[in-house]
Amino acid sequence: MNYAPIKIGCLVFYAAALVSLFVAWPPLLENILQIGTLILVVTHAIEVVVGFKWIKRYEGPLVVSILLTLLFGFAHWMPYKRAAGPG
Repeated sequence: MNYAPIKIGCLVFYAAALVSLFVAWPPLLENILQIGTLILVVTHAIEVVVGFKWIKRYEGPLVVSILLTLLFGFAHWMPYKRAAGPG
């Protein structure tokens, strides 16, 4: 499965939330972006704990893999889980 669209979507969401801090947008949109980003990062932090077994399989430094999981969630670590096979 190609996870690039999910990763791009995450980056766009984060960028829009960042822009909403400096540009006046409708209040509802700002709240959705800012609270949504907070929820997304907290969810991804939980994924670090749940998927740590596969996060460790990243070829680079562990801290980079954790940061990528905080940004992209399962879109980062799921390919390593699939490569590991069942179990």
